[in-house]
Amino acid sequence: MEDWLSAARLATYLAAANGSRPKALALYEWNIRAASAIQQDLCHLEIGLRNAYDTALRAHWPGPADWTEDPIGVFPPQPSTRGGKGTANPKAKVDVNATPRALLVKARQDAGGSTAQPGKVVAELSLGFWRYLSIKRHEKHLWVPYLHHAFPTGTDRSRDVDSRIFRLHTVRNRVAHHEPLLGVNLLARLGDIVDLAKLINPDLGMYIDNTTQIRQVVVDRP
Repeated sequence: MEDWLSAARLATYLAAANGSRPKALALYEWNIRAASAIQQDLCHLEIGLRNAYDTALRAHWPGPADWTEDPIGVFPPQPSTRGGKGTANPKAKVDVNATPRALLVKARQDAGGSTAQPGKVVAELSLGFWRYLSIKRHEKHLWVPYLHHAFPTGTDRSRDVDSRIFRLHTVRNRVAHHEPLLGVNLLARLGDIVDLAKLINPDLGMYIDNTTQIRQVVVDRP
């Protein structure tokens, strides 16, 4: 097992299995099932979220171009010392909107360049792009004028949307990198998925709640 799992990865499962190699392998297989179940529900949520954001932006964007054609308008230069954290000069001002702006430009290029249809551009943008649109830095120029329209009146940006997306993006990254989910509260993350989905569209939330495999995966844990 060490040859294909690596000793370090196997050690995590052996510890959870109290040293039992058969149970460690069973937990590893269970982890794959758990990752698949989470990914299934996150796929539904991601599609719903990006379409809701796109609809809100398109409905209220001042134009004349579609928002996907206006990277500078969506993400204007925003110099901040926050962008210098972890660098050789942490007090230097860095344009913190440079990354999302570049992602939007690349998505448009990948979707066909200047003739790209907006829907194709949206489809090229990953959860890593949509996840950060609800952070505090974008509250004044994205959330207030546009994105809050994607949710019911009274939805709190930080509590109801961003905190949930943060937790889900974190677990999604663990899934993407094949990391152990043994310490993840899967039912709590399912709650985040369903609650956020219901804010986007009640039918979406109900659909995920009715089709999720997460509850059964939790029951089946070795």
